[in-house]
This record gives sequence, C-alpha cells and structure tokens, in this order.
Amino acid sequence: MSLLETFCDVDDFCQYFEPRWERIQLQNGLRQRRRKSTLSLSEIITIIIHFHQSGYRTFKSYYQNYVQQHLSAEFPNLVSYSRFVRLMAQALVPLTFYLMNHRGHCTGISFVDSTPIKVCHNRRIKQHKVFAGLAAQGKTSMGWFYGFKLHLVVNEHGEILSFQLTPGNVDDRKPVPVLFKDLFGKVFADRGYISQDLFEDLFEEQVQLITGIRKNMQNRLMPWIDKLLLRKRSIIETINDQLKNISQIEHSRHRSFTNFIVNLVSGLIAYCLQPKKPSLHFHHLLPAVSC
Repeated sequence: MSLLETFCDVDDFCQYFEPRWERIQLQNGLRQRRRKSTLSLSEIITIIIHFHQSGYRTFKSYYQNYVQQHLSAEFPNLVSYSRFVRLMAQALVPLTFYLMNHRGHCTGISFVDSTPIKVCHNRRIKQHKVFAGLAAQGKTSMGWFYGFKLHLVVNEHGEILSFQLTPGNVDDRKPVPVLFKDLFGKVFADRGYISQDLFEDLFEEQVQLITGIRKNMQNRLMPWIDKLLLRKRSIIETINDQLKNISQIEHSRHRSFTNFIVNLVSGLIAYCLQPKKPSLHFHHLLPAVSC
C-alpha cells in the first residue's frame, strides 16, 4: 500500500473514530488538556505506520533524513523530531483500534506461536530500567532473553487473527484461551502447547488443538490433512521473522513503555497492510478440514 493509500485509509478511520473517542473521554472524565499540534491525528498515524514500510532501521533516521527532507510537500506542517516523539503517545489508542479493524477472518485453519521481543542485551539486564517491573527474563530454544513475548494467531492466508503481549517468563499456553475467544476450527501448534486440560477447554469452545508429540508420548492416529498442515506451521515463523526484520518491532532503543507499544502495534499494522503475505494454497482442501 502506497503512502497516499495508507493516508486515505487512516484518515477515513480517524474521521469516524476521533469524535467518538473524544466523546467517551469527556463522559468518563479522562479528557485532559492537550497542546494542539499542527499535525492531524491521521498524519501522525500515517508517518508512524510508514516508518515500518520504509526499510529504515531507526525512527530518528527515518524522520530526520526522509520525512523532513522528502515528504515536506505531503506533510506541510511537520514538527521537530523531539515534538513528534511526544505526539506518538497520543496515537496509541487509535492505532490499537485501527489494528483490530484490519485483522483477518477466521477460516477454520489457524496457527499459533510466540516470539520473544528482546528489549536489551543480556549483559545489560541488571542496568536496564525502562521496562523494570514489566519485562521479564524468559527462555526459548535459542537461549535466555529479557523482554516480552508476542503471541500470534494467523490463518492460512498469513492474516493476523489475534495477538497478545506478555512478559517473557509467561508460559506459551497461558494466553491461548484468550487468543481463541472468538475463533473456531483447527489450530496447529508446536509441542510447547501440549496440554490435556488446554485441549479440553478449547474443544468446548469449538476449537481443536493439534500439536506434534514428544518422544516419551504414545503415537496416535491423525488424519493425513492434519499431518500435512502441521508440517506447514512454519508459516507463522516466517511471519514472526518479517515482523522483526521488515516491520522493525524489536529493538533496544526504547525510552518509554508507551512508545514501545506504539512501535509494536504500528509494526503489526504495517504487516497487515502488506499486499503479499506468506500463505498456504489449500483452497481445494478447505471443505475437508473445516469443522
């Protein structure tokens, strides 16, 4: 999606969302006096999302070397970099609702996995203070890390269906009931999600959890289509790789938790707006696997 197309879509959303959001804030007494910005909310959100589509590694370099140098005609009321960083916090709630509006649709075939979001190098864990009390030390197959876990559910078209952020020491199985609250069909996961209680709880909600087996477990019969789709679980690992290396959702330069969430949510949005996503071509098999 081009910059113009992104702005038009964001602006349409903001025109619908912003007055309703302000009305709720006034009713709840949450509205606070804010210094009025020369940039509109739709312009702020567009710039934040476009950073993840631009290929730049740092937002500061992107804003100072690209936006201010080459996009002054598209955004004639640009503010300084430090002022824009303060404005990013105001976009968190609209960004979250915008992401929820661009999620995919459940087809009956889903894949679930988690990926670590490191916030600092392991050598600096004791000195790290930005996420003190929020991040935690966890362990994956690649070793120890300090930060958070991003739990994702996607369909066979590579579309994000559900997501949740937890501290790094949370078990992958804990957020699953919330992730699949409004979903149905079969979900394919790795052996880290094996749990009889979790299987039974999901089955009551019309969700069938399908995982591989451990070496000490007894083998069981499985339909060949389930075995085939279980081998295609790498689709969600590809998506996690794109989120980190293309959308830049992981880096160690954050100075506030709010802007960390803004960066994460806008990175997910940038992925959702991609015209081409990792996908599996099983359209002729869908009737056979749907529940």
